[in-house]
Amino acid sequence: MNPENEIPSLPIKIDKEGVWYYRGARMFRKDILKLFFESLKKDELGRYLIEFKGDKCLIEVEDTPFVVKAAGRDNREDRENESIEILLSDFTSEKLYPSTLRVGMDNVLYCSIKNRKFEARFSRSGYYQIAEFIKYDEDKDAYFVPINGQIHYIETYTPGGTQC
Repeated sequence: MNPENEIPSLPIKIDKEGVWYYRGARMFRKDILKLFFESLKKDELGRYLIEFKGDKCLIEVEDTPFVVKAAGRDNREDRENESIEILLSDFTSEKLYPSTLRVGMDNVLYCSIKNRKFEARFSRSGYYQIAEFIKYDEDKDAYFVPINGQIHYIETYTPGGTQC
């Protein structure tokens, strides 16, 4: 890599539970975390960085930068267009696309978020909440989520994009 194109690193780390640290100290100010989440990017090498006002700095991410904190059925009356809503560690919520659900090592559940630009790891509580929607197909020896008359099988996954 050309030294002129090298991206400097910040002493920021996101642990596998989605907790942000600066030089080992937990970051807790919601306004700063929200700004960092909004400035978060992933480069062509799969590295995470903060891009703000033209500056870029790499950060360390233990697993995924986003964590699914909670999951529940959308409370709309229209059951023909039912969906599952997920609450993310960046203080936002969005519709879960069940076709993006994957299970990784140690049975950790992942999904794609933010228009499939990022991966999110399910927290323990998020996992137990989504488990209410998961069914088992004995014939295929596979787990799936049935929603809106469609079956979405849960793939086996290794973070970083390769399937097992």
